[in-house]
Amino acid sequence: VQLQAYGGVLVQAGGFLRLSCVASGRTFNNYVMGWFRQAPGKEREFVAKINWSDGTTYYTDSMKDRFTISRDNAKNTVYLQIHSLKPEDTGVYYCSSAPRGGSYNYWGQGTLVTVSS
Repeated sequence: VQLQAYGGVLVQAGGFLRLSCVASGRTFNNYVMGWFRQAPGKEREFVAKINWSDGTTYYTDSMKDRFTISRDNAKNTVYLQIHSLKPEDTGVYYCSSAPRGGSYNYWGQGTLVTVSS
């Protein structure tokens, strides 16, 4: 299984960004895909997840308003859109996969998002 995240750039506060995670190496129908982020000097935290099969989503409460997770099954790609970016959104964003009901066991390499004030 390979997960490749990309789309991280330097962006100004208030802007918009879409991150992508391309998955390969297996079928993911019974998997969930999650996005996590790690700010400088902080622990990695969960952002959102989506079921490959039916598109059901779940977000950390503090991120519901500005973050949107979606997927394109035909492209085996999961997206994370971030609106109204804030400097505290700066960090490395990782995508990961987990069997439904299981633990996240595959991780992408991460993509760096830097938000300038």
